[in-house]
Amino acid sequence: MRILGVYVSYETLMLALIVVFILSLIAQGKVRRVFNRYNTVPAARNIPAHEAAREMLLDNGSGVTVQPVQGTLTDHYDPRNGTVGLSTEVYDSTSVAALAIAAHEIGHVLQYQENYAPIKWRTVILPTANLGATMGPYMILIGLFMGIRPLAVVGLALYGAMFLFQLVTLPVEFNASARGLELLDRGGYIDYSSRVDAQKVLRAAAWTYVLAALGSLLSFLRFFMLVNGNRRRN
Repeated sequence: MRILGVYVSYETLMLALIVVFILSLIAQGKVRRVFNRYNTVPAARNIPAHEAAREMLLDNGSGVTVQPVQGTLTDHYDPRNGTVGLSTEVYDSTSVAALAIAAHEIGHVLQYQENYAPIKWRTVILPTANLGATMGPYMILIGLFMGIRPLAVVGLALYGAMFLFQLVTLPVEFNASARGLELLDRGGYIDYSSRVDAQKVLRAAAWTYVLAALGSLLSFLRFFMLVNGNRRRN
């Protein structure tokens, strides 16, 4: 198969997938290491992350609530019930790392509040992407094995939705980080030096999304080659 005019073999794609998988593991480990490093650096304002998050929400006229959640770096915003969940190691921490993560989640709140286009697109794609992640590969393989090409094509389309979801996630996450840094600056939660530290925490997390999108693209191309190769043989 040719990609941007360059011939790429199935074996090359498989090797690239392995490389991206290894890089993803490294990136996940780096997120933990960077968080641990800057979780010992106090922020300019000695305020727990959950209190800072509530202040940010109040300042922006949001009725979203903040609550602790179990797990390691399981921080998230759930628009269905209007809650920001901060992991236990972030919730009560006054560190630069904790406030950066909390501010990032408030960035997501503001995206929904302001009808930020990419997050609306991601919400629309999500159900199909979930179906594609769980059923797409099985539909492709069963379709190819049983010679039912339409089934394989539908499975490929569903799997493509998962890649599209990962792709749209990139501007959503980058924008949430930019909003979070702005919130930290505006509220005086960090000073100049700690802003650099906060950026390092958010940048480390961003790489995991980039690699996830790249992995999804390579997986989609691999399945595309299988389906397309099967059509040519038939």
